[in-house]
Amino acid sequence: MLNYTSENSLNKQDCSYFEFINIIQDLIKHPTVKQMRNYNQHAQVSCYQHCMQVAYYTYFICKKLNLDYISATRGAMLHDLFLYDWHNHEKVDNKWTSKHAFLHPKIALKNAKEIFDLNAIEQDVIVNHMWPVTIKMPTYKETVVVTFADKYSACRETFGHFQKLLHTKRVYKYAYVFLSLVIFRII
Repeated sequence: MLNYTSENSLNKQDCSYFEFINIIQDLIKHPTVKQMRNYNQHAQVSCYQHCMQVAYYTYFICKKLNLDYISATRGAMLHDLFLYDWHNHEKVDNKWTSKHAFLHPKIALKNAKEIFDLNAIEQDVIVNHMWPVTIKMPTYKETVVVTFADKYSACRETFGHFQKLLHTKRVYKYAYVFLSLVIFRII
């Protein structure tokens, strides 16, 4: 499994690691893609880390299913190339980031097309990865894989963050105080 800290934390003894990195090498070296490191995606995970995680899952699943794992992996790496902080609910390109779930696939596709030549699967992966939220059905099986890899990754990132929070003394202290108040019927 991919460690969130960097792509270098993958098992380098694994031949598939080299193939995976080879597939996205030109993408991850591009300065615009590197900018995704500056934006928080879920909890304490950057947009770049999230896309790496989704691309990693996509690579293995599509390869096992004999799908176009190269196009799917590349599309997964670019699926959230929107380059803004969606948490602050400001306008980006005259659109509110509060509608981020609906708008960011089109913004990511526009950004990706400006710097890379994308095939039909890569484009479909980027623009339809938020299905069923964005309503339009994915055209390719590879997009369905990315959609589920994206949801799985987002859940892991978010729940992992909450799990870490529960193990801090501060949370235990507040939980203890709250339970004490409930037990003694003060609340």
